[in-house]
Amino acid sequence: MHSTFRQHLANAGSLLSHRRPHPRQLAAAVRHQHQNAPSTHASSSSTDTHLNAAGSTGSSDPRTTHFGFQTVPEAAKESLVRNVFDSVASSYDVMNDAMSMGVHRLWKDDFVSRLRPGARGPLRCIDVAGGTGDIALRILDFAREKYADRETSVDVVDINGEMLKEGFMRFKKTMYHNTPQIAFKEANAQNMPESEFPANTYDLYTIAFGIRNCTSIPDVLKEAHRVLKPGGTFACLEFSRVNNPLFRTIYDQYSFSIIPLLGTILAGDRASYQYLVESIRRFPPQPEFAQMIQDAGFSTGAMHEGKGGAWTDLWDGIASIHTGVKL
Repeated sequence: MHSTFRQHLANAGSLLSHRRPHPRQLAAAVRHQHQNAPSTHASSSSTDTHLNAAGSTGSSDPRTTHFGFQTVPEAAKESLVRNVFDSVASSYDVMNDAMSMGVHRLWKDDFVSRLRPGARGPLRCIDVAGGTGDIALRILDFAREKYADRETSVDVVDINGEMLKEGFMRFKKTMYHNTPQIAFKEANAQNMPESEFPANTYDLYTIAFGIRNCTSIPDVLKEAHRVLKPGGTFACLEFSRVNNPLFRTIYDQYSFSIIPLLGTILAGDRASYQYLVESIRRFPPQPEFAQMIQDAGFSTGAMHEGKGGAWTDLWDGIASIHTGVKL
């Protein structure tokens, strides 16, 4: 197990005992600092008064990104998202129940069954943003139950130690605990250390309901391409763009009215659930995301949905499965 993650396990009690500010409070503070940072050049335009990646004002860095519907410095998004998932880690399945009206479990089953792990022999898999281990467990169970495969393995990678802690505790209840079939590693999906994640290592890369929270989706896709073997498969399950206008209107009303309310009732955390709803709306629509996968070097199906296409919509596009192959 990754040494940083071991430290998270050792300090879990103290981490949970510290009260964190709401992500939106953090975002507001970061945005205020970002907008009011003193300029280092008297003649600079307003776009030059930005914090650099180290949080200082020594040099201008105009790059921004979205945090839900808010605009924040690119360097700040990672910590803001980390606080969201620190907040929801212990109720992650409840969160996904709220976000998907309870059907995320069926979508995950469908996602893994389409990949058929174990059908062609043991696979070395990496599940990114998979801290709670639900996709990894499905992969290992599918390979074992369908193909009597006990050699397929999964490295669960997440940037958030609290999420990894939840996954580790879940796997302690399974037959895979303390076996070579499962490992938990803390790393950034955009820049995984090459010493620990060498190029051309994995047969299957999965990421479910996680890529939309990353600061740079293209960087995540490039890393996925790097760590996969030639012929390896990239597979992404993510909330997406609903196709039917009437259904989209109903789902939007549910998302913005009911889901944050459920966050308050079920987890005492409206702000995190509000961000998660907004993050779905900021994620690229299916054709645009499919093009990003192609641009990262993957071969996909044709640029349409369904058989022979680059993606498959679930429930008219509430979620979608995208796949690509490293040539």
